[in-house]
Amino acid sequence: MNKGKSIIGLRELRENTGELLKEIEKGKSFVVFRRSEALFKISPIEDNERWEEVIDFTTLSKGGVNIDDILSRL
Repeated sequence: MNKGKSIIGLRELRENTGELLKEIEKGKSFVVFRRSEALFKISPIEDNERWEEVIDFTTLSKGGVNIDDILSRL
């Protein structure tokens, strides 16, 4: 795997997922191609894009709340 490139093939993604994830964690982005066509881009999540906790359902019930109960009330 050429660590200097930011364009990779779909096969390379499948075969080197672990190594590519390490590079992504370091801040590197990749555009994934298949047959000379760009399919998608993989890039690290910025700090402001991380999930934000809105409500902690374990405060209502120790084991949490059943999702079906929540959805039925919407």
